[in-house]
Amino acid sequence: MSYVAKNSAQKPGLEEQAQPKIHRIRITLTSRNVKNLEKVSADLIQRAKDKQLKVKGPVRLPTKVLRITTRKSPCGNGSETFDKFEMRIHKRLIDLHSPSEIVKQITSISIEPGVEVEVTIA
Repeated sequence: MSYVAKNSAQKPGLEEQAQPKIHRIRITLTSRNVKNLEKVSADLIQRAKDKQLKVKGPVRLPTKVLRITTRKSPCGNGSETFDKFEMRIHKRLIDLHSPSEIVKQITSISIEPGVEVEVTIA
């Protein structure tokens, strides 16, 4: 039995339409306030779904807890008592498959104060 390679040439009369290049886009949201972070991520996902894009996320990354322990006494005398302070940093990842022009439209929303947005295109 012999195999014949398919002709890679297109049929005459069919013209290829110019499709915009699809990029994998990763949006990283970082904040200390969970409520603002969830609101921004929900808005981004809703806008992406309205434009019928392929969306994965929000992926909740582990919370970073930054802790500082200090002595209460300013001079060092007295009983050994300590203050403990901590700051929690929350992160969310959203993956999109879309042209880069549409991402500008999606990310043009009003972002809550305290939420940092980082967009990487692969």
